[in-house]
Amino acid sequence: MPNRLATESSPYLRQHAENPVDWYPWGTEAFERAQAEQRPILLSVGYAACHWCHVMAHESFEDADTAALMNALFVNVKVDREERPDIDAIYMQAVQALTGQGGWPMTVVLTPDGTPYWGGTYFPKDDRHGMPSFTRVIQAVANAWREQPDAIARTTEAMRDLYANSSRTSGPTGTVNAALLERAFTEIVTRYDRTLGGFTGAPKFPQTMALDFCLRWHARGGDALALEIAHRSFVAMGRGGLFDQIGGGFARYSTDARWLVPHFEKMLYDNALLVRLGVHLWQATRDDEVRRITESTIGWLAREMTLANGGFASSLDADSEGEEGKFYVWTADEVDAVLGDDAAIARAFWRVQSGGNFEGHAILHVPVAPALVASRLGLTEAQLRTTIERASGALLAAREQRVRPALDDKVLAGWNALMTRALADAARVWRDPAVRALAVRNAELLRDRLVNAAGRVTRVLSHTDGPSVGPGFLEDHAAVALAFLSIHELTLDPAWLHQARRVSDAMRLHFFDETTGAWYDTPNDGEALITRARDLNDNATPAGPSLALEVVLRFGELDGNPATRTQSLESMAPLAEPMGKWPNAFGYLLGVAQLAIDGAVAVALIGEPDSTAIQALAAAVAEKYLPTLVLASSGGETAPAALLEGRAALDGTATAHVCRNFRCEMPVTDAATLLQQLSTPLAVT
Repeated sequence: MPNRLATESSPYLRQHAENPVDWYPWGTEAFERAQAEQRPILLSVGYAACHWCHVMAHESFEDADTAALMNALFVNVKVDREERPDIDAIYMQAVQALTGQGGWPMTVVLTPDGTPYWGGTYFPKDDRHGMPSFTRVIQAVANAWREQPDAIARTTEAMRDLYANSSRTSGPTGTVNAALLERAFTEIVTRYDRTLGGFTGAPKFPQTMALDFCLRWHARGGDALALEIAHRSFVAMGRGGLFDQIGGGFARYSTDARWLVPHFEKMLYDNALLVRLGVHLWQATRDDEVRRITESTIGWLAREMTLANGGFASSLDADSEGEEGKFYVWTADEVDAVLGDDAAIARAFWRVQSGGNFEGHAILHVPVAPALVASRLGLTEAQLRTTIERASGALLAAREQRVRPALDDKVLAGWNALMTRALADAARVWRDPAVRALAVRNAELLRDRLVNAAGRVTRVLSHTDGPSVGPGFLEDHAAVALAFLSIHELTLDPAWLHQARRVSDAMRLHFFDETTGAWYDTPNDGEALITRARDLNDNATPAGPSLALEVVLRFGELDGNPATRTQSLESMAPLAEPMGKWPNAFGYLLGVAQLAIDGAVAVALIGEPDSTAIQALAAAVAEKYLPTLVLASSGGETAPAALLEGRAALDGTATAHVCRNFRCEMPVTDAATLLQQLSTPLAVT
């Protein structure tokens, strides 16, 4: 008999619809029952692609005896952290404070008013490896609720103090300036894995935003090590098992330091950030391998993640047929059977050996540089590449016959917007019409289905393609505004600039506190929770405040308003000390800080958007990696931004105006001269 989760929009919640647990979705019904019966709430938070969430579900939530115990002791609530990042962030803060660590599945026990008093992550069904069983834990927690009210009261008071303290805004801890950026880069260098790329330790996450800051730092001052960190790390990930060698796309993280054994789930947001980094790395290096990795990831997105309505699905599961990674790994015999005469070369390239490198199977990876492999095999690099492309196609076709991992097909506004922005950059740089169409179609879906007339963004478009559901958070509004700005830069259609401004205005109205100068993750008219969420760290995705500050700065450049730079630097000042000390936790914000410190390279293109002349100028702009680029075009309309006011087309010909620090150089009409202007080194301070 399905429980209450059967009609929910979230695929993750529906995964639990047949559990014998009497689950409630988050909402008043659960809390009213808890209040009426004075029972604690057991809150379980996870997401569809989470391997250990599946393990705990199979072991405990699908077990009738465990479910009966849960139903007798608690009001049980399930939350998809991707639909409700506010709830996840609030209670993850409590779990980390109580236990010193966090993760998913997250299990938190709350009083009927929503205050946490106990928390943890995964628990096995039976006592194992020093971990208590889930049933033993929940019995002890329920006993404490009945028998130790004073202890519960002390814990809940401490939790309320924790939330009160974290919600207070603080004063400056330093100055956000060029010296801070240098200190942050120096600290990043200490964490750099010079042997394997990325950052030391395992498990190993891409940490794309820190790599992006390194690339920006190189562009700012020419630091060779900064470029090495970004480039070598990206290529190392792209050669490892973290990257799907035949299908494209990156897994969430590597369980080892060598990038070999991934946690096989693929998340939309990881790949959005990595595609954008790959495009910018190619601009800086012209490395064909970087481009192949990036384009292969876009190919995966188009083939496996793009829905019929133009939206992008949220994730692909790590598991299929109950086994993690089964869809992706191979035996040597399977490779031989599929590839025939190409097998020997392919096995040498991807190091496929009898016995494998992962539970008797092989994870395809490229442990030796392709040029060296070609030399060892007596082939040219071109011959090797031709063979590997042919082998990839054959293995991909064979893999398509397997049972696929589950697809979480909900469309999340913020994550889709991150990918749309990456695709817009790729289409603009590589002049690829198919990628352009993919980006524009997704932007149109966001505009038409997830943004209302007032510029408010809704978080989720249901898997059923029904009505959009759930409040949009700060990250959704900011990411959508930035995506629309990027689509404007790609198409030069001023309508997208208007759309971005509409969302930006709504974002400031509902998420910015004018009194404290703070950005909040939840809107001022949203659901009242135990505290108002405000996450300042750039974690797996950029923090909402980081994205919002970039929106403000970009519109400041478009509108000729230098005050936005000063205001943004002041807004970041409370984080100055942690930005310098823990830069990997503020990778995106450091890039935003650079924009505020240095200002934009602003380019106004005047002329008809589809004309050959203006497209030649746009292509010249795309030649250069300009981390603080702001590009705008009026498209023949009345200027939609101050950057475009008073700009004229010389002699009726498409014209470019390059501006720095709100001062513009002589207008130009030919691409070569424009490229020369853009190549002028940025004056750093």
